[in-house]
Amino acid sequence: MTTALIAGATGLVGSHLLEQLLLDEHWDTVICVGRRPVDRAGPKLQQLIVPFPEIGELPSVDDVFSCLGTTIKVAGSQEAFRAVDHDAVVALATEAHRSGARQFLHVTALGAAAGSRIFYNRVKGETERDVAAVGLPTTIAFRPSMIDGKRDDESRPGESIGLVAMRAAGPLLGKYRPNKASDIAAAMIREAKAGSKGDRVVEAGEFGRS
Repeated sequence: MTTALIAGATGLVGSHLLEQLLLDEHWDTVICVGRRPVDRAGPKLQQLIVPFPEIGELPSVDDVFSCLGTTIKVAGSQEAFRAVDHDAVVALATEAHRSGARQFLHVTALGAAAGSRIFYNRVKGETERDVAAVGLPTTIAFRPSMIDGKRDDESRPGESIGLVAMRAAGPLLGKYRPNKASDIAAAMIREAKAGSKGDRVVEAGEFGRS
């Protein structure tokens, strides 16, 4: 029996990832962790409600996926943003390690660097660093460019305008071209099933590769 756990399943990437996990026969059980239930049901799905950034004790799991993330505008402050994008992710990785998880896969961002002068990139880089330090056999950070997909839970007009321009530019943008949320989710599934040990990063340009 192989068990996957996913946090952030109500978000853009997380919703695609949850769908793919439930359809993939590699996993017998999928545990969804969040502040509120997801609007899904099925024989493989279990739901666990937690008060992020606190996680609490997790059941025994094999593969843990984190799609946790917000924006400073939505969070309301840099401190509140960090509580989600760093503190909750590291807490999840810590509890995953205690539960015996073999790998932790999480979404960060293109340009993530713990030494960056840009607050957003610095927090993402610190998250990568601190997750890798937890001691899990495998940690994989996925660094997307702007994420392309329809958001049902919130309005981001500036991002929508930016996506239109970036889609038009297409291949000219190289690694900065938008990444489809479904492609990011598929890359996470692919890497998890590969089962390679160690700490590594999957860059934006690699998401669409089979």
